[in-house]
Amino acid sequence: MSASKAALKAAKGALDAHDYERAIENATKVLQEDPQSYHANVFLGLALEKQSRNDESEKAYTAATAVKPNDPLAWQGLISLYEQQGARLLHRYHDVAVRLAHLFMHVDDKTRCQTVVDKYTDLARNSGSRSQYKQSLEMLLPGNDLYDYLQGRIPHPSHTYARLSEIVEQDEKERINHEIGQRRTRLGARIDQVTVEVKREVLQNSDLETLYQHVIDWTDDHETRRLYDGKLLQHAYDTLVAIPVAQKASKREEVVRLARGLVILKHPFLLAWKISLEWHDVEGIEELDVGLLREYIEFFPEDGLAKVLKGYLESEISVFPKQLSIAEDDENEEAQASSLTAEDRLILMTDGVEDSPSSILARRIMGEYYLHLDEYESAAETARKGRRQAALEAKMSGLPFQNIIDAIDLILGTALVQHQAPRHHPEANSLFEGVLARKPGNSSALVGIGLIFEEQEEFERAMGFLVRAERHTPSIRIRCEAAWCKALNGEYATGCSELEGCLPSLSASDPRTKTLKAQTLYRIGMCMWNMDDSKASRRDRNKAYARFISSLQVDMNFAPSYTSLGIYYTDYAKDKGRARKCFQKAFELSSSEVVAAERLAQSFAKTSEWDLVEIVAQRVVESGKLRPPPGSKRKGISWPFAALGVVQLTNQDYPNSIVSFQSALRISPKDYYSWVGLGESYQFSGRYIAATKAFEQAQQLEQELGAEVLGDTWFSKYMLANVKRELGEYDAAIVGYEEVLALRRKEYGVSIASLQTLIESAWHNLELGFFGRAIESVQKALNVAKDLSEWRKDAFNLWKSVGDLCSVYTYIQSYIDEFPFQDIRSLLKDDFDLESYNLLAEFDDMGWAAFEASATGDSAASVLECCSFAAILAQKRAVSCCAPDPYAGAVAWYNLGWAEHRAHVCQYGEVSSGTPASLRYLKASVQCFKRAIELEAGNSDFWNALGIVTTQLNPRVAQHSFVRSLYINDKNAGTWTNLGIFYLIEGDVQLANDAFTRAQSVDPDHAQAWLGQGLLAAQLGETAEARNLFTHAFEISNASATQILRSYAFSMLDHLLSSPGAFKDNASLLQPLLALRQLSKLSVSDLLSSHIRSLFQERTGDQANVSQGLMSVCSALEAEYEMSESSEILARFAQAKADLSRSLLAEGNFDSAADNAETALDLSADDDQAGTARDKTRLSAYLSAGLARYYQGSMDRSIEMFKGALGATQEDPDIICLLSQVLWAKEGDAERSIARDQLLQCIEKHPGHVETTLLLSAIAVLDDDCDTIDAVFDDLQQLRSRDDLSPQQHQQLGQLFNAIATLYPGDQDQSSARMSDATTTVMLRPSQPYGLTQMAGLTDDTRPAETAVLTAVRKAPPRGELSAGDLSEAFAGTRKGYDAQRSIMLAPWMSSGWKTLSKV
Repeated sequence: MSASKAALKAAKGALDAHDYERAIENATKVLQEDPQSYHANVFLGLALEKQSRNDESEKAYTAATAVKPNDPLAWQGLISLYEQQGARLLHRYHDVAVRLAHLFMHVDDKTRCQTVVDKYTDLARNSGSRSQYKQSLEMLLPGNDLYDYLQGRIPHPSHTYARLSEIVEQDEKERINHEIGQRRTRLGARIDQVTVEVKREVLQNSDLETLYQHVIDWTDDHETRRLYDGKLLQHAYDTLVAIPVAQKASKREEVVRLARGLVILKHPFLLAWKISLEWHDVEGIEELDVGLLREYIEFFPEDGLAKVLKGYLESEISVFPKQLSIAEDDENEEAQASSLTAEDRLILMTDGVEDSPSSILARRIMGEYYLHLDEYESAAETARKGRRQAALEAKMSGLPFQNIIDAIDLILGTALVQHQAPRHHPEANSLFEGVLARKPGNSSALVGIGLIFEEQEEFERAMGFLVRAERHTPSIRIRCEAAWCKALNGEYATGCSELEGCLPSLSASDPRTKTLKAQTLYRIGMCMWNMDDSKASRRDRNKAYARFISSLQVDMNFAPSYTSLGIYYTDYAKDKGRARKCFQKAFELSSSEVVAAERLAQSFAKTSEWDLVEIVAQRVVESGKLRPPPGSKRKGISWPFAALGVVQLTNQDYPNSIVSFQSALRISPKDYYSWVGLGESYQFSGRYIAATKAFEQAQQLEQELGAEVLGDTWFSKYMLANVKRELGEYDAAIVGYEEVLALRRKEYGVSIASLQTLIESAWHNLELGFFGRAIESVQKALNVAKDLSEWRKDAFNLWKSVGDLCSVYTYIQSYIDEFPFQDIRSLLKDDFDLESYNLLAEFDDMGWAAFEASATGDSAASVLECCSFAAILAQKRAVSCCAPDPYAGAVAWYNLGWAEHRAHVCQYGEVSSGTPASLRYLKASVQCFKRAIELEAGNSDFWNALGIVTTQLNPRVAQHSFVRSLYINDKNAGTWTNLGIFYLIEGDVQLANDAFTRAQSVDPDHAQAWLGQGLLAAQLGETAEARNLFTHAFEISNASATQILRSYAFSMLDHLLSSPGAFKDNASLLQPLLALRQLSKLSVSDLLSSHIRSLFQERTGDQANVSQGLMSVCSALEAEYEMSESSEILARFAQAKADLSRSLLAEGNFDSAADNAETALDLSADDDQAGTARDKTRLSAYLSAGLARYYQGSMDRSIEMFKGALGATQEDPDIICLLSQVLWAKEGDAERSIARDQLLQCIEKHPGHVETTLLLSAIAVLDDDCDTIDAVFDDLQQLRSRDDLSPQQHQQLGQLFNAIATLYPGDQDQSSARMSDATTTVMLRPSQPYGLTQMAGLTDDTRPAETAVLTAVRKAPPRGELSAGDLSEAFAGTRKGYDAQRSIMLAPWMSSGWKTLSKV
């Protein structure tokens, strides 16, 4: 024990000496002997604390407190230890501080107790969190024994509660923001919903209201109490808004109680006053406490609701007595009524509503004030916002606010009855019915429904509601309206009497009845106006007129009276000036004065003041009085929409004009002129189908309504014809124009349109290849032009069209003999100075004399020249007709330039010889295009034309012109193509290719671009590519593109000659043949094309047309040769003769064939013509002559010709075969021997020649020459397995084997040998029907015949090349009646089908 004391003493000494290690050792020794040593633990804890061994120190102090819990020393040590560690162990500090404070309290040591508490609270405030600080403050609250012991030494409870409330406020704010930030990122979360949920969770569990109440209860400061009164109310209100509806009742009572308390105490807390005012659910404003309203204004003068209330209380509609303010003057005291002007009041109230968007009361009052001012649109808008706010407030507070909502509904319904009536009547009616369902006697709702029925012209029902309203609430206003309904119902006398009875009760000096009196006087005037509609009565200034004037004397702003006066001045006083002023005044005052607006619009339209018409019509449309409500008897008003459509149509605003006319037609579906306007709008906007339907509907109305109602209706027919013209339905358009001209013969616009349509139809038919129709259209156009020229000779479009119709003949030269020269001559000569035709004569040498001289020739070339001259003269006259108009003049010069260019092309071709005479028209066209450019330099077409005509004359100018044209419009594929052709002519291949490619990208369907690309490919030697491009150009081009037709046909001829196998049937020749046929119609002088067309026709078997065409070519070439004696022409003539002889041979005209062939031989006998073409011509002539002489029976001459062919071809095997056949046919032994020898020699030289082998085998069979048959049989077998034989050769080979099997069966009988041969044929050629057909003839089994039919059908065109005869043979082999009929139908010239049918 003594050792322990010594150690304990030593530890104490060590602590005093700051030797903490020794103190720890000694204290530890003591504790080893006596673990319950209180002082040892304290010493140990202190020493460890000094060495910052805090955890060990805490354990030592805790052990000491366990030994002596009521001794403060160890507890003080723990506090010291915790203080050093700051906020880290503040939660333990709390427990120790409370324990130590209670120890001091028990020993009644207030100073030390207070010290402990103060240190703890200071540390919690400075270093702890808000929750720890809050925990420290809770020690000082009433109800805690420390508060009772230290009362007066610690802060007042109001201060503590205030600090606690601040901490809780901050905690709740941070929690709300944190939770909202986290939850708003969840999938599908909405910020408003998340906010409500978070606030509900936080506010429902909040202690703030309790803390606020404690502050209020404990504080002695009035300002603090008022501050926390407001905070308490605000928090309670926020909680009410956030909690569910089921929990709102009790909370709402608390909120209302708190608000009333603040109002009673006149504490200026805005929320409390607003709750007291806004939540007071009253039917009328008069039920509110006016004193409360005035106090609100006094306390919150800058608040929006206060401004509205102030304006209302000083207005004429206020239900409360006005308050007088006393102003003291230096000299005396007098009462002055302080009031605002009407304008200032309205501004004040409007600002107030804007400043208080959440106030229901402000919007309710403002809505009533707007109704008083007749600002129905503003009233409706304000009421709608008030209704939404009331619904929102009801949702937040849980109060129904039914009276407030009903009042707002009445304001809204009343405004909707008047605003844009009757557009909103259904909505207004539903509002009124909703109010009446709850309040059956509500006079405002009854009057509103009555007014709606009055607008719908349901006057009986309207009077019923008005009478009910007056019964519940007697009112002079309702009585006047009921009397007016009687008048509108036709009871003018009764209504007038009752209205006059109401006048004494109305005062003009009372602002509330001033307008009503003016309205009543006006209505009395209207009753008088309608009671006697005689002219004298209405002119009487003492009747209706006087009442209208009296009405305006009462209220100068009453619009209907101005309208009635305007009608009086217009229809009876005949004073248009006053009438217009009255209508303008009426419409300025009210856009609902539709009659005044219509009269104004009509007067403005007559003077073409379209801007004013648009303003008037647009304002009427915006008034909303045009469309009647559903079920109403009142007719809609469509004229404002129609007027807007006319204005927009005049201003070329077609999309909006369509909308306007459609709106007019929805109101008045039988408005004829709106249908016409709609169709016109559709037409100008490019919607031609819709325009057609609109005009057709208008014409249907013409039939229904008749001319008596509509008047002159030709315009719709004219416009429909225009639409048909735009759609390309020229025939229908022409019929339409003719119908109009039958009604109005001298209608210039219609005549010109008809003339131009006929010309357009001609060009259209020319492009489609309907050349006859094009000429018919031109002839009709000439008749129209002749009729038009009788009364309108100075029309530019007339002469432009005459020039075009003359040009059509130059394009369709096959109809050139039908050119009406005399008609054109008289038309051009009539009433015109012939010297004017000498325009540009210094260039083109073209005038009236030249035109007259051109008519003397009868040849096609002379007539073509005459057509070109006529077109030039017509265009010159067109130039003289449009001298005053530069733009029309530019077009006229442009047209004249093309006429000159066409004359050049017709006379000299696309590229002339370059002599001055051949360039005269080209130079004239250059001058024309230059003039056009001078007048309109921004037209790309003019520059393009100049480039075309200067390509030959001046390449630099041409290039500049093309580039300039593309600078103006680089989307013109034609210009790019022309530039490409220019580069191609100049030899720049790369630039030409780039230009053609650009043209194709701009317009892939521009055929000339593909033609240019083809010409480029041909120049580069890419024949196949050129042919493909020519083919594509032909497929997408029109029928009048001569160069495309020519290039395509020639490329196909080259392909036919170089690759005969590519044309497997005649169908592939139809397209080039069609191109050549069209070309022959367009250019009769193109002999080369005509010759080639005959060659294609020869390929297709059209021998009659071939001979006729070649005869024409031969005649033309002969005439041309006689004039020129050119060797080139002679060679072409010889070739044509050779081709003609071949054609005549095919027809069976052997004499003519032989003569023409021998003529061709004579013409080509000159060695100067030596060449491949000459050799081919002579070979063709030799063969044709030989065959012709053979069929004539002149064998010697035939053999002579074939020998000539052999000499020309160096013993060609095909010629040898022909010669052998002729020799064999002569039936002489010597000739037949020669034929055998020729064939044997040929087969030795040409062992693989098919025809020679077949012919030699056939001769051996006929000669019964078994040795020869055995010699050639192996060759025949080899031929049988070859794939390069044609179907015809395979068929011939099969027939030969069949004959050999029949005549030389060998070891088998004849039938077996034939069957074996047929089987071999089928095995070698299973896809051909020949073997199966042969097999079917050898057996009674029907299967081979049926299989042959199936095989033949598969090989028939277009899947194969089987002929109709072979297909007919296959069907005949089945021995069935219906197949025999099919066989006959397929090839009636074949006997097999007829034989089979005869045996069935």
